[in-house]
Amino acid sequence: MMKRRSLLTMVPAVSVLFAMRSNGKPIPQPALTAAGFSIAVQCWSFNKYTLWEAIEKAASTGASSVELYPGQKLGGPHGDLKMGPDLKPEIYQSLLDHLSKNGLVAVNYGVCDVPKDETKARATFEMAKTLGLYGLTTESLEALDTIEKLAKEYDVKVCFHNHPKGTKLGDPLKTWEQIKDRHENVGFCCDVGHLASSGWEPLEIVKKISTRIRSFHLKDRESIEKWTHDRPFGTGVINLPAILDEVRSKGFAGNVSIEYEHNWETSVPEISQCVGYLRAYSKLKA
Repeated sequence: MMKRRSLLTMVPAVSVLFAMRSNGKPIPQPALTAAGFSIAVQCWSFNKYTLWEAIEKAASTGASSVELYPGQKLGGPHGDLKMGPDLKPEIYQSLLDHLSKNGLVAVNYGVCDVPKDETKARATFEMAKTLGLYGLTTESLEALDTIEKLAKEYDVKVCFHNHPKGTKLGDPLKTWEQIKDRHENVGFCCDVGHLASSGWEPLEIVKKISTRIRSFHLKDRESIEKWTHDRPFGTGVINLPAILDEVRSKGFAGNVSIEYEHNWETSVPEISQCVGYLRAYSKLKA
């Protein structure tokens, strides 16, 4: 199949700061592109490293932010401690300091479990508040009532993440039916790679759920008919510019997380290319 949109990969990366266009708790303005969204690296892309190392690698790609995930060893001064909602305040402050030192902010956390029990769920929302997060990524649809209440109270976006067909939340249209009338802070983390692997045409699904997309796990793939590995943006067949155009027309101002699950130990150059692609798109759309 012919590969499309490769021209964008040739445009120099440019960072421009502009105001956002969303309601609710915003992503810090310095982390935004001119197109109104944040370019993040999902730290899962560097899951063979500690969080301290992942942050440094993410910074080297030119991204402006990161999406944290539960269970990653912190490393640095904190050794084998793992990322989660049970850490002491001084640990979170150390994390914020390391992010700042590397010119990054944390914008999201997930994929994480959110319990139905409100008291237990609060711990995750308190962590989000402490870290200044824009959102949480989850698949805990069974806790939707609790999530909606706390998302509103803490003014944090909760982004339901799709996985491939046959798995939990494998059908985004069924998830849509359950969240479409909920509070505006409840929406999707749209993983376009999983859509493609499931045989969904990503752009067509995005058009149906775009008013509720709050974040992305953005990927490019060689096929939308079968599983293929991640590849630099613009070298596959997913129509990324049209997807971004669609959600931006609905006021999207969330995080676009690059979750790169290929060449695990040597992926920095490819992730950097993805960052450059998004900055080029932003420059062209400014």
